Amino acid sequence: MSETHTPADNIVYDLVSIQYHALKGGQVCEKFAADAEGHDDVRAFIEQVRQQDAERAVRAHELLGKLTAKHGAFT
Repeated sequence: MSETHTPADNIVYDLVSIQYHALKGGQVCEKFAADAEGHDDVRAFIEQVRQQDAERAVRAHELLGKLTAKHGAFT
């Protein structure tokens, strides 16, 4: 990742999109968990998915910071 990237680059857009969808996924998982009340195995699965989405969003944020550090954006 030695090249400089601007917020207009495809790779930056891709990471922003991944981060956005991971955050939205985590948000809807809260509703899904409520819908699964009384089904502990389903709720556990939904919680696992929510956690993976959270980890994905954090990782995308870290990569965005590295890619855009020289431009002062996203850090």
